[in-house]
Order: sequence, then C-alpha cells, then structure tokens
Amino acid sequence: MDAADHLIYVVDDDFRMREGLEDLLTAEGMNVACFSNATDYLRFVRPDLPSCLVLDVELPDISGLELQAQLEQGVHPSIVFLTGHGDIPSSVRACKAGAVDFLTKPFDTQHLLSSIREAVRLDGERRRSLAARSALSERFGTLSPREREVLPLVVGGLLNKQAAAILGISEITLQIHRSSIMRKLGADSLPTLVRIADALEVPVTHSRRAPL
Repeated sequence: MDAADHLIYVVDDDFRMREGLEDLLTAEGMNVACFSNATDYLRFVRPDLPSCLVLDVELPDISGLELQAQLEQGVHPSIVFLTGHGDIPSSVRACKAGAVDFLTKPFDTQHLLSSIREAVRLDGERRRSLAARSALSERFGTLSPREREVLPLVVGGLLNKQAAAILGISEITLQIHRSSIMRKLGADSLPTLVRIADALEVPVTHSRRAPL
C-alpha cells in the first residue's frame, strides 16, 4: 500500500489504543490521522483519498454506531469497528449499515490489518465509481434538449424511423441527433450507449405507436 494514496482515520477515546494503532499502521506504511472523539473527526477536512475509518463503538460524545448513522447521509470512508464490549445486535446493525468488520478488543492484529486493507480497497472502488458517474453526468449535461428527448427512444430499441415519427422530425435529423449523442457521451456502439444511459438512470422509452 502506497503511503501517498490513502489515509486511515482512527477514532478512539483511549489514548493508549490510539497510540498503539498509529504505531502499528505507520509501521505497515499507512498514513494515519487520530481523533479522540467524533466531533473532532467530523471537523477534520478530509482529503479526497481512499480511506478507512477505524471507529470505536464507545465514544465520549456520541457512539460509533450513531456516527455511522450520521455519515450515511454523505460520502464517507469504509468503516472497521472496534469495541471492548461487543454484542451480536450491535455487530449486525453495523454490518447491515455497511461496516467492513466489527472487531472485539483485544483483536487479532493481522485480522485488523486485513480488514483495513479491504476497507481501503472498497473505498477506492467506490470513489472511482463516483468519479466515473460524475464524468458521465457532465457529458450528459452537454446534450441539447432535443438530444435528451432522442436518447430514451434510441436506447429503448426503437428504430430511427420510429423514434423520428414519435418526435415529429425526419429520420435524417434523428440520425444526426443520435450521432451527436454518441459522440458527446463517448459511446462507440449502441450497447455502450445503453450501458451509459443505464448508469445515468435515463428513463427508457418503448413505444408501439409509431408504424414500422
């Protein structure tokens, strides 16, 4: 793991635990930022890097589970929970909400490291997916109003003359719009365009009203 391409957050009110985790993770080549409570963590300006949040369940301000619930409202790192008093309901709740792991202190060091690496990997994948979606959204924003009308018809499997009849335009004009859409969205084939439209959640239009 390259120390420049990730950041591990540790939120635990036990100074000795924070210090021990920081020493362990730093020795493994990881960048670490430590906090004694949820408030300080939330105030921290987090860089746009694949991350893992190593989170204690019992914190002085709010619980780790409450913090997890707050973070669900936005983009946040993958979470690995640590607790000195683990119980099955809490672990089930945490994992259902997306936690990578729920470890009871004292934990197995290698298990923790493996979970953290998996959390960073998952967060990296999520960030790449969000970046790709954002890029597609920007491309979609370059489509003209008419092209946005054409797109659902094309990806819905309608023939050019069917789509043209629905929109009240010529087939040649429809073909021009279709070519422009594919160019703007970076699609080199109809299947690719369909996948892009699906990723953008473009409503697909199917119609039998137009003559073949």
